[in-house]
Amino acid sequence: MERDGAGVLKVAISGILTLVVLLGLISPSFAQTSPAQAPAAAGPPAEVREMMELMQKPEVKQWMSAQMAAAPAGASAAADQMSVLSGLLQHARRHVSMVSDAAMTLPFQIGNASSLFFGEIAANGWPRMVAQFLAIFLLGAIVESIARYAFRRRRRRLAEMAGMHLAPRVIPALIFAAATVLALLSLAWPPLSQSIAIVCVVALIVQRFTICLGGVLVDLIGLARTQEERQGITTPIMPGRAVAHFWYRRCATFVIYFMLGWAAIQSMEPLGYSPSARLLVGYILGIGLLLIAIEAVWSRPHKDERRGHGTSWALTVYFLLLWSLWVAGFNWLLWLGIYVLLLPRVLAVSTIAVKSLQQTEASFLATRRIAAVLLDRGVRALIIAVAAIWLGRMLGVGADTMAAGDTMVDKIARGVIGGIVILLAADLLWHVIKAYIDGKLLDSSVDGGATDEEKAKRARIQTLLPIFRNILAVVIAVIAVLMVLSGLGIEIGPLIAGAGVVGVAVGFGAQTIVKDVISGMFYLWDDAFRIGEYIESGSHKGVVEAFSLRSVKLRHHRGPLTTVPFGELGAVKNLNRDWTIDKISLNVKYDTDLVKAKKVIKQIGQTLLENPEFGPHIIETLKMKGVEQFGEFAIEIRLSMMTKPGEQFVIRRNALAMIRNAFKENGIEFAVPTVQVAGDRDAEVDAAVARYAAHARANGEPAA
Repeated sequence: MERDGAGVLKVAISGILTLVVLLGLISPSFAQTSPAQAPAAAGPPAEVREMMELMQKPEVKQWMSAQMAAAPAGASAAADQMSVLSGLLQHARRHVSMVSDAAMTLPFQIGNASSLFFGEIAANGWPRMVAQFLAIFLLGAIVESIARYAFRRRRRRLAEMAGMHLAPRVIPALIFAAATVLALLSLAWPPLSQSIAIVCVVALIVQRFTICLGGVLVDLIGLARTQEERQGITTPIMPGRAVAHFWYRRCATFVIYFMLGWAAIQSMEPLGYSPSARLLVGYILGIGLLLIAIEAVWSRPHKDERRGHGTSWALTVYFLLLWSLWVAGFNWLLWLGIYVLLLPRVLAVSTIAVKSLQQTEASFLATRRIAAVLLDRGVRALIIAVAAIWLGRMLGVGADTMAAGDTMVDKIARGVIGGIVILLAADLLWHVIKAYIDGKLLDSSVDGGATDEEKAKRARIQTLLPIFRNILAVVIAVIAVLMVLSGLGIEIGPLIAGAGVVGVAVGFGAQTIVKDVISGMFYLWDDAFRIGEYIESGSHKGVVEAFSLRSVKLRHHRGPLTTVPFGELGAVKNLNRDWTIDKISLNVKYDTDLVKAKKVIKQIGQTLLENPEFGPHIIETLKMKGVEQFGEFAIEIRLSMMTKPGEQFVIRRNALAMIRNAFKENGIEFAVPTVQVAGDRDAEVDAAVARYAAHARANGEPAA
């Protein structure tokens, strides 16, 4: 708050300095006259006054501007043959000559302005007009100080308002602006004084809000630094507190001085000063801006002293070059140089501000993803758009001339500036949509579903939203590029038609890709599978992990990841929909009591159903269906159960273990295949005797 009080004091002092500069510009410093004698003070001769009055007429100003802007008619042919460098040199000479000539007539213009201003002041009363000017310069600071004193006990509540740290600085600045504007509107002003008062009020409000926003940025950086120190981390992009305070003071000084000079130059127009005289005063006041910038460069904190001095010399020369371009009248080169130097740093400061705000207000922005994206990308887009529009205006192609101009420069400038705005809008739109979709994907995690229907819904969201996000990215990019080309004057009709023909040709040449894309669209349309589901298709099977426009990624239960084009899937077997029936076949001996076995299996099914781990996933518990068939060595009985998809494997394993233990306890034995080997001894003896008798008869020997 102390810095805010100092800021109010700076604004009040700058306002008084503005008034002093204005009085210095409009008061004849050579004449020693009293206020009552000001209108009758010795002014320029009557001929000079008549000439100055003629110069103030609109038609005379317009003619003089046209004569200065255009080259002499007799030299047009030579100018066409003149090189660009010679043309630029001639332009600089004309501009410098015009400004130097204004120095000769400046005393007469000061006298004329003095007569007009002090005459109006004297006509309306000196005490009243002095009081009114002091009111607009001091009332805002006084009311703000009173408000600070009245609400000093509520500073902590203001700091916590809406979870933001902006209130303690923004609210006093708003009070200052409201009081200053109220002072302007509530008082009766004569015409000249009213114009000057409006300019002074604008300058005061801009200065006050500069101090306010700079203080907010410094506070955010300090809070972010404190959080980083507590967490033991250091972000390279985040400056230190000393660096932030240094640049805050220098930038505030620069803006206060700039607005002081701006108010002085703007107030010169209603007082009758010529454009060249206003430029001369601006160039003189610009020396102060140059000195402030050079002082900031040489006194800035830096780590490497040798490298810092080299950079300081380079920036000093660069600033002198920019001031020379300004004096020479090359405003477009001046602003290009300013943009090259300041635009990257302004964007970096905006990034630091947004990052600091996100760190300090993490709880406030965590649930407001769209607001965070708008804050981040919107600030950058606004800065670049304003810079582009202002550069177009400096080039002489304002919004009105660009809209009605038919020259090549107008068309190119209109196309370039419009293209920048379109691309920034497309970038902002894409990041907003992306943040929304990413938020939906994060909120619709399948693991967070309370019910099966909710899980199925979230799985479908996880499947479709990434594809929809990719399609939107392509659509936004294509539309933005076409709009930019159209703004540049390129006929996009033939381009679209040609793209259509090329698309048809590519479609014929890449039928497989087209088949994959279209097949994928219909698979998704039919809701054939979702992220996280286990599917089988031909020789491919696995859990669906991700999609693209033409393929699906399947993670096999053993680990390998297979990418399958949609066109090769064919019929898909989804193992994760609604329910699944698992069948178990058991072989028991022929002497088994089947009624007893059925009761045992029924008890096992009831035990599974009552188990808190398995019960919620069982739709129909384990039951014995009956005898399936008689085998060679056993009776085959069939068991079945209905479970939720994917849960049958764990339940089956536990059911088999329980069946084995229960059968053993109840004397029910599993049948296993056996081989029996048996022999007849008497038959073998008889066969041997018969063989011996036959052999004896054949040899003529007597039988035994």
